[in-house]
Amino acid sequence: MKPLIHVVDDDHSLRVALTRLLDATGHETRGYADTGEFLLHPLPDRPGCLLLDVNLPGPSGLELQEVLQQHGCLLPVVFLSGRSDIPSSVRAMKAGAVDFLQKPVQSEALIAAIERALARDATSRAAREEQRRLKALFATLTPRERDVFDRIVAGKLNKQIADELDTSERTVKTQRSQLMQKLGADSAAELGRLDERLRQAASD
Repeated sequence: MKPLIHVVDDDHSLRVALTRLLDATGHETRGYADTGEFLLHPLPDRPGCLLLDVNLPGPSGLELQEVLQQHGCLLPVVFLSGRSDIPSSVRAMKAGAVDFLQKPVQSEALIAAIERALARDATSRAAREEQRRLKALFATLTPRERDVFDRIVAGKLNKQIADELDTSERTVKTQRSQLMQKLGADSAAELGRLDERLRQAASD
């Protein structure tokens, strides 16, 4: 899906110039005059980023960034400012902004910042998709298969697992084979890597 760049700036002529520049580089853009107009339009679930003026009428760009984060929106932000404002730039970058550019912005610097923002968005989306895939994969395991899995990745032998679960070693072998087939794993080491990836995804 083609990335969508949201341009929020109250300067109409600049907003038009920015959208035309980005359109000319092959991007799709949408322009908004202020924070309120942006929030009136539901964000589509598609790749993209936000090109955001710091000083807007009503809620500022920094306030919009905060609201989006509170609502779990992970859209990367590139800020624009009409004046040198070190406190605002520090606040924006600490909150995760990709860049903080001063107007008038050079087209090369703007395009480079947008590309970094889109790259960050692609990485973030890939990580979230991996997390969903892993969770769905592990959800196919029965509770007993998950018990066996946890003990396998802890380095325990079939006999030890059977003793702990009060079952036969033959049953553990069967359950081990079934869970490995469901997870698409060929070895205990691969199960360990899957477990590590699941834990990493859950902590992100």
